[in-house]
Amino acid sequence: MKTQISALMLALLSVGMVGCNDDNDPIPVKEEVVEATPTTISLERLGEYDAQVFGASAAEIPAYDAESKRLFVVNAKNGVVDVLDLSNPSAPVKLNSLDAKTYLANSEVNSVAVHQGIVALAVQATPKTDKGIVAFFKAKDLSFISKVEVGALPDMLTFTPDGKKVLVANEGEPNEGYVIDPEGSISIINLADITKPAVKTADFQAWNTRKQELLDAGVRIFGPNATVAQDLEPEYIAVSDDGKTAWASLQENNAIAVIDLTQDQVVDIFPLGYKDFGLAENALDAGDRDCVVGKQDYNAKTITACAKDEGMINIQAWPGLYGMYMPDAIAQYQANGQSYLVTANEGDAREWLVDEDLYFSTDDLTQGYAEEIRVKHLFNNKGFRSNGDYAAHLRLLKSGIKGAKLDSNVFKACTTTDANEVCAENLIKDSQLGRLTITWTQGYKKDAKGEPVLDSNGLMTYDKLYAYGGRSFSILDPKTKKIVWDSKNDFERKAAELFPEYFNTNHEKLSVDDRSDNKGPEPEGIALGKIGQKSFAFIGLERMGGIMVYDITQPTQASFVEYFNDRKFGETRTSFDAEGNVVTVENSNLGPEGLIFIAAKDSPNGKPLLVVGNEVSGTTAVYQIKLN
Repeated sequence: MKTQISALMLALLSVGMVGCNDDNDPIPVKEEVVEATPTTISLERLGEYDAQVFGASAAEIPAYDAESKRLFVVNAKNGVVDVLDLSNPSAPVKLNSLDAKTYLANSEVNSVAVHQGIVALAVQATPKTDKGIVAFFKAKDLSFISKVEVGALPDMLTFTPDGKKVLVANEGEPNEGYVIDPEGSISIINLADITKPAVKTADFQAWNTRKQELLDAGVRIFGPNATVAQDLEPEYIAVSDDGKTAWASLQENNAIAVIDLTQDQVVDIFPLGYKDFGLAENALDAGDRDCVVGKQDYNAKTITACAKDEGMINIQAWPGLYGMYMPDAIAQYQANGQSYLVTANEGDAREWLVDEDLYFSTDDLTQGYAEEIRVKHLFNNKGFRSNGDYAAHLRLLKSGIKGAKLDSNVFKACTTTDANEVCAENLIKDSQLGRLTITWTQGYKKDAKGEPVLDSNGLMTYDKLYAYGGRSFSILDPKTKKIVWDSKNDFERKAAELFPEYFNTNHEKLSVDDRSDNKGPEPEGIALGKIGQKSFAFIGLERMGGIMVYDITQPTQASFVEYFNDRKFGETRTSFDAEGNVVTVENSNLGPEGLIFIAAKDSPNGKPLLVVGNEVSGTTAVYQIKLN
């Protein structure tokens, strides 16, 4: 009886609270959407907006304003943010665009974030090595509020949960010749007075004298003639629920930076370590021309014939091969009373060249820098030749260097004539690891000075090989700085099971197995969403396309939910290329870049949504999340 009376009184009180403001207008009371905790979820296609520009990054990063029911989508092709009406999520309509060129000439927009009616744009200068800006607008009428100068190449930005600060990842990439290399940093913008925002810079200069300490810990610092502060390149930022701590992915450095937001300083940098592709649970497909007669494919069928340069689904473990996690997007969520980080382990190589032919065929280091190489080229028995396969920095790494070899203690010599035997002589064949792209910058034996040890033939010796990306997503405990869960080889295994005829295809053309020798499915974007008492992760696969969905409620026991891929393989439509020419393209959402989760309480239709910006197809896709 007490419960019934209390409920009645609360209801009467709530009615009484709908009073009048100073203008005698009724104050609306928003009805809260109460979500049940689902057993599981699934995605279904709801609607999309097509920018009608293909292959030119016309839809990258989306952000959503609940009050105006508007989507803000970075259109890199036009250097603006397209504003879409999402009041009917099955049919988004373009309303207008936000252009920052008025506030920074010849600029480009890299990212967008929204908080309670305020839109923030990360704006890159021309040239990109100059300082950029963040520009603020009102979501409801798109009016300009203010701007503030930040670091070079502001690549991503986000509001703190209370909206009092905006954090900006200033990537600080070098120019093409690696002559100018700005420092990476985090800009922390205080919005106490948004008409005059105040900015502080959390930089990495304190680590310039601690380079060896970071190298010993496993942080990758290898840019030519770069200080630590120049070499570190913040990519993406996640913020704790209490707004006191932020974490920035340092993708090329395979590390995470920790920012104390009570001090507005970077207080730690920790490495992510390496994924052992020699373990069965981490097995991968490492080649795009690995078809061999007599070999068994993924379905245990013996191959009876191979076309020239043909690949096959060949997921296997490779002892001595490791993956650099190198996350792009990262996100934070709460579980068991603490923060956890979730990373999309894409991988990324450094290559900044003025003249590629000169760099690879001469000793001219002024032409830039490149770290990527195929396994078969690195271990060619003819050594490092000036034939277009060898970076100038590799050929000049040490006086007297002639080439490279595999350590016979790790990569065993062949014991049979079987072409399928995993051994040193066979590894460099196209049918095994030959075409896999790795970095030449690590994995070789060094002396006390950090220089490569050469044998009597002038060969450096590699006892480990490092490939780009983890082909997975991970959950980290920032307290221990350790990965507590990883999806291992789920992405390739599920792709092989569900879409074998399109396995590891590329995003602009159907070419089966094409990306196996690079970074495979290439997980890039990530969004997290809480529905009821469960937390879910949505990971976009940049190359093959589609969204991987996982239940991450228990960080150490995450579980696969579904691989949703609405790509219409082979179906075509008409679009326009970057120059405005009519082109026939695949009628699909291609190249998922940025993802956002819209909770039911904020959604225009009262149901949870997932919005994805697809940079290749130029489409912004809206998916409804069905609760099962």
